[in-house]
Amino acid sequence: MKYAIITGASKGLGESIAKRLLQEQIAVVSVSRTKNEELKNFALENGIEYKHVSCNLSLEIEIQEVFMEISHCIFEKNPTEILLFNNAGMIEPIQKVGNLDQTPIIRNIKVNLIAPILITNLFLSKAQLTNTKVTVINVTSGAAVRSIEGWSVYCSSKAGLNMFTQTAAIEQAELKTNNTIIGFSPGVMDTSMQETIRSSSENAFKELEKFKEYKEKNLLLETDAVANTLVDLVFRGNPESGRVYHIKELINS
Repeated sequence: MKYAIITGASKGLGESIAKRLLQEQIAVVSVSRTKNEELKNFALENGIEYKHVSCNLSLEIEIQEVFMEISHCIFEKNPTEILLFNNAGMIEPIQKVGNLDQTPIIRNIKVNLIAPILITNLFLSKAQLTNTKVTVINVTSGAAVRSIEGWSVYCSSKAGLNMFTQTAAIEQAELKTNNTIIGFSPGVMDTSMQETIRSSSENAFKELEKFKEYKEKNLLLETDAVANTLVDLVFRGNPESGRVYHIKELINS
């Protein structure tokens, strides 16, 4: 049986990924600070294993404790494959360098970069002792490869995530494991993160009006469509380890 662990699965893209995987009869472990009763009820109605675990991904001690327990429980069941979706992320702080506050800087780096590194490291470490294949999907951003005024911290953390993905993939290939690690850039979606962006100030974020237009002109991607494209890639696209995929290239291919 396959198991999927999804961070940030209570809403947005994470929720859509979880729904699609449950439809595919894959057991899901949702990791976020809040529960999603709709996912729980859907799993119950369809007799699929589903579990929600609360975790604050900005606290490394909590990450280690929570994911040690999750990994122990899953590996004990000898799954055929574990899918790890490092999806949780945060955009804040939206502010120009020189006006940044320390606390949101540190929280951003912890959630966007340190948490995926710690979680991936833990699962790949456990996988060394078993024959279970681990597929890691790190949700990144176009901001990882484009400098955006006001987003210095977000751009930097996502760029770091891309480099981690590519480096870990090289290492897994060298070790001749059957594990795969990819990045996925989902584009501009209709999520609460976009609400946060639109509520920022033009002084802090130069492209504010452009992002408001995305909403006004109905140009934001629906999370269900993006999730379906991603899951199709993972299951049927034979993803290339180390590659960072962008939603546009997958839709147009």
